[in-house]
Amino acid sequence: MKSPIVNANFVKKNWYYVDAKNQILGRFASKIAHYLRGKHKIEYTPHIDIGDFIIVLNAKDVIVTGNKKIQKIYYRHTGYIGGIKKFSFQDMLLKNPTKVIKIAVKGMLPKGILGNSMLKKLKIYAHNTHNHSAQQPKFLNL
Repeated sequence: MKSPIVNANFVKKNWYYVDAKNQILGRFASKIAHYLRGKHKIEYTPHIDIGDFIIVLNAKDVIVTGNKKIQKIYYRHTGYIGGIKKFSFQDMLLKNPTKVIKIAVKGMLPKGILGNSMLKKLKIYAHNTHNHSAQQPKFLNL
């Protein structure tokens, strides 16, 4: 008996859209990562990208529990000496709400080329509209 090896070129990749309104960030990001990796499919293989495309709407309305709104800190570095920048969750949500979800999902995907290709299938929008209607995405209730 031989086990069939899945080829990424022959796997059908579906399009889904989800609504981030009043969703808890960590739980929401883990469910998105599950679909981006393709773990919901029968032919899941850890070393091949067979996941689906996910469109996230209303990224500005995602929530966190407890005091994380003030205490959660995002860091970035400019590349110069002493160039570390800090942003709280509240500031990041006002400045760039799509980046909050992207950072959370990216941490839950594999590192390297495989994770980068999975992250490219994530489309995030701050408001309720998107420009992927030609792909006919289905609503995914997370």
